[in-house]
Amino acid sequence: MALIFIRTAIIFFVLLLVMRLMGKSQIGEMQPFEFVISLVIAELACIPMADTSIPLFYGIIAIVTIFILHQIVWLLELWFKPVKKVVSGKPSVVINKDGIDEFQLKKNNLDVSDLIESMRVAGYFNLDDVYYGLYEANGSFSALEKEEHAASSLPLTLIDRGKADEQNCTRCGFNTDRLKQFLAEQNEKLKEVVVMTVNGEGRVYFQKRGEKYKILQVEVNGQW
Repeated sequence: MALIFIRTAIIFFVLLLVMRLMGKSQIGEMQPFEFVISLVIAELACIPMADTSIPLFYGIIAIVTIFILHQIVWLLELWFKPVKKVVSGKPSVVINKDGIDEFQLKKNNLDVSDLIESMRVAGYFNLDDVYYGLYEANGSFSALEKEEHAASSLPLTLIDRGKADEQNCTRCGFNTDRLKQFLAEQNEKLKEVVVMTVNGEGRVYFQKRGEKYKILQVEVNGQW
């Protein structure tokens, strides 16, 4: 029991030292390769702590080796920019002056609902509250906001990449027939719509695939 306690304490302090040497990104939001390294280090640390038949020195050597590899990758990223793009990736602009970039969403395995959630976390409740929105290489969301943006009510997503959300449609009074009528008025087909949202004041954000978004006004059943 005492032996395991001592081995665990040693591994703990070695890990603490290595993580501090790797920099603040290991404590906050990590790049993809740093996340992988952290997982590997955690696995390597558990083995010698629990299995007393494995020399403690082996575990320390493995952890130090991972640290050295981390420093090598960091230096390569610092000296050669193409390496940084390959290893850590690059930001993806998912909202531009035309609206949502569906290609960038697919490239990052995201959908419109994921984007809307990220925007809400960042404090933006309408898709047109920002000029540009992008996902950084570490997965965080950044945006260049417009001068004035205020959300009087939460927008509901009625269409997400060609599929209607029946529950949200019913909630704001857009039954199947009315949604079809609205699309007919816009001379659009459901499967060609990237996104359509509406807030409690009837303000509609509408974007067809391959075209710039439009802001429209409709009547809705009250506010929510």
